[in-house]
Amino acid sequence: MGSILQAFQRAVDEAVFPGAAALVRSRGSVVFYEAVGTRGAPPDDQPVRPDSVYDLASLTKPLATSTALLCLVQDGHLRLDQSVSRWADELRESPFAGVDLRQLLSHRAGLPAWRPYYEQLAPSGLPPRNEEERRQRVHALLNAIASEPIEYRPGSQSLYSDLGFMVLGEIVERCAGTSLAAYCRRRIYEPLGISSLAFLGREEAITEDPTRIVPTERERWRNRLLCGEVHDENAYALGGCAGHAGLFGTAHAVGQLSAAWLQAVQGREGVLSAALAKQFTRRQSDLSSWGLGWDTPSAPSSSGTRFSSRAFGHVGFTGTSLWIDPSCDLEVIILSNRVHPTRTNTAIKAFRPRIHDAIYQEWGGR
Repeated sequence: MGSILQAFQRAVDEAVFPGAAALVRSRGSVVFYEAVGTRGAPPDDQPVRPDSVYDLASLTKPLATSTALLCLVQDGHLRLDQSVSRWADELRESPFAGVDLRQLLSHRAGLPAWRPYYEQLAPSGLPPRNEEERRQRVHALLNAIASEPIEYRPGSQSLYSDLGFMVLGEIVERCAGTSLAAYCRRRIYEPLGISSLAFLGREEAITEDPTRIVPTERERWRNRLLCGEVHDENAYALGGCAGHAGLFGTAHAVGQLSAAWLQAVQGREGVLSAALAKQFTRRQSDLSSWGLGWDTPSAPSSSGTRFSSRAFGHVGFTGTSLWIDPSCDLEVIILSNRVHPTRTNTAIKAFRPRIHDAIYQEWGGR
């Protein structure tokens, strides 16, 4: 354990990130749960705590949107082969009308990777004032996506796409009849006893102690240091809750949901269907490493070189990651704010595979 802690401290010293919280569970037991470094640069240079709250960025995709979709399928409200136009009239006349939910989840829908929709949705740089304005922005967003030229014939290639998960987040809301935040809380987080995983905003809160929330970037568009508001501009323009970004949480909370996914993948029924969990975490085609909302190891991979072909995981732009290997019963959660004070710091790309290899060497073979 000492060598792993030293590796995290070295990453702080080398400015990979200001600080980080990490949790490793091996065969059901927490073997590493530590925090290193600080929340950020002065005056935000208080030490990181194990229970510090991080902007999880794209971990929102598997930990909120994909888990919600699994539950809606499990409960008989959705089918993975349903077309997107079944739930989004805005896309009915678009090139993406026939795309199904499985293609969206596995990034094979023909959609572009990213677009700066926030510039047209929130030209004033302000979030929606109320639910009516948020609904208007969602409608405008879907119309903008419908107007996008197709990148490739759906199903013929794979391109990681925020746009697809923006659509999926809205499909969850229309199917569930409530917000993505409320559905995840009621159907997933509360039954699992998870309290520190939420979309921060009008509906949600994690802590009354603001010093637990770690800042992200001094961002140009909003012209301020972001802390307690989502880093992703498109998610911010949608009110802080979207299918691709917006979730905040602690390493412990991420680990609680990670444990539920691992339990299901290993065939033990619970809040999540075992059969569906196995399907969601399995590579969907030879086109890419993607499962349904989850990635699997490829070369090169943020999970390093040792995780098995059964492993699944995801990373987040702000400096977060989760990798789970059912073959050796290993879960690795790393939360950092590598975008503080600027997103131009990309040193974490080299750090991630190294630390996962070291963690696997320490605990993966036990």
